[in-house]
Amino acid sequence: MTDRHSNHTIHSVSHHFGWDNSNKPILRVRSGTIIEIETVDSSGEQLNMNSTIEDVKNLDFSKVNPVTGPIFIENAKEGDVLEVEFLDFITSGWGWTAIIPGFGLLADEFSEPDINLWKYDSNNPIQSLYSTFGKVPLKPFVGTIGLALKEPGNHSIVPPRHCGGNLDIKDLTKGSVIRFPVQVPGALLSLGDTHAAQGDGEVCGTAIESPMKVVIKINLIKNLSIPSPQYETNGPISNHIDKYGYFATTGIGPDLMEGAKNAVRAMIDLLGKKENIPANKAYMLCSVCSDLRISEIVDVPNWVVSCYFPKYIFS
Repeated sequence: MTDRHSNHTIHSVSHHFGWDNSNKPILRVRSGTIIEIETVDSSGEQLNMNSTIEDVKNLDFSKVNPVTGPIFIENAKEGDVLEVEFLDFITSGWGWTAIIPGFGLLADEFSEPDINLWKYDSNNPIQSLYSTFGKVPLKPFVGTIGLALKEPGNHSIVPPRHCGGNLDIKDLTKGSVIRFPVQVPGALLSLGDTHAAQGDGEVCGTAIESPMKVVIKINLIKNLSIPSPQYETNGPISNHIDKYGYFATTGIGPDLMEGAKNAVRAMIDLLGKKENIPANKAYMLCSVCSDLRISEIVDVPNWVVSCYFPKYIFS
């Protein structure tokens, strides 16, 4: 049961691939409308609870990252802002995490595919067991959300853009609000790539990829210009695990990307030595629960990137 009654329901069959302002809207709504949106997982239903490493090898990348939509918002035009409030997430109870060859922060070092399958209680989604290695707190959110671009043609959803896309902001959870600059008439909102949990960085390239239903409220803000997405959270973002503390590793040097890689490498090594977790499993575990943070970016010439891993996982 959702917190607020929806005015409309959109089923996952109404999905598309890529941002294209010529896509025909599947629904036209006014500002203030509440909508329940059904999503499919980021594999486009190519992976399921019976999937194996062979299925990861055979993924058709033309079918990944589908988004449900687009939704046309009456009176929206360039120069306006579209606000989306997340009212509820109705989870499916299953998900997957995978190492996909050629994808991820350490793709050159983890070239072999792997997959981990998850089950959780969708009526009481407090934690999800990661094999024998620990428990991951669930925090459902939308990984991909955005509006159509002004530029014509079909544009990949994967790289995030000023109008949204594959943002993978783990704090876009229940009660949060995100705002987008409108570029085309009607805004043309779409969303998908729902996650049951993810760390900041999604370092192996996948989170706990999990299909679910998302209940949102749409608000149109007229004549307000913003350069890129902005969002608000509803209260603390990690108080459910902060009290247990964190392990943290660092990457230090003149390049932030290389610093991030070194911090994750060090965390994978730490988890192997401290918890006897194989490197490929530690890599996936980092992707779903560790957070990359810029700890220092002013002391020229070296910057510090930290990788925080919650001790809650092993509590």
